[in-house]
Amino acid sequence: MTKSVNDEVAIIIPVYNEASVIRHVLENVQKRFKYIICIDDGSRDDSVGEIIKTKAMLVQHPINMGQGAALQTGIEFARQLPVKFFVTFDADGQHRLEDAMAMLTELKTDKFDIILGSRFLGSSIGMKKNKERILKLAIGFSNLTSGVKLTDTHNGLRAFNRNVAETMQITMPDMAHASEILEIIASQKYRYKEIPVTIEYTDYSKAKGQSLINAVNIGFDMLLRKVSK
Repeated sequence: MTKSVNDEVAIIIPVYNEASVIRHVLENVQKRFKYIICIDDGSRDDSVGEIIKTKAMLVQHPINMGQGAALQTGIEFARQLPVKFFVTFDADGQHRLEDAMAMLTELKTDKFDIILGSRFLGSSIGMKKNKERILKLAIGFSNLTSGVKLTDTHNGLRAFNRNVAETMQITMPDMAHASEILEIIASQKYRYKEIPVTIEYTDYSKAKGQSLINAVNIGFDMLLRKVSK
């Protein structure tokens, strides 16, 4: 039997205190993908208990290290699997499987190394204006400093090939990792493309969203990195 593309894909999902939604997210993802890796980043709730009720693989951080660290752990774990493609996917239910599938279709053309989702090319359901303004500021800053020009620089939905998985090394443990990934794309000269995706902001996901001060801290961290180089 010919192996389907879904058997050649690792879905990487960082998890931190997502007990109320993670099982539903995983049960949906496992309808289409065989290899799902959850990285529990020191959750204080019952996220682990909910994950082990599913078919997902579980990797645990003993303490909360940040989403960037969780993604790097997930990528390193996924590299050991017999897969060709890798997808980073949020745990809070904001991302859509059909968008991940569209990214993989684009990636399989072998014209690109990494496909990035853009809610500003697609749509954002329920996003508050304040959130949009914060994101637009972050996009402008990243485009000025990273060397990669995008319409959405802090979207967690990404798909990439094994070369990217083998060579990407995320060192920023917190949310600043999103800007660092763009710097890596530029320095490694990965072939990249944005495609439209839909992000759905539920009351739950909005309650967990990044605040203005977090956005400022991310920008400050990246500015320090630039100055120190």
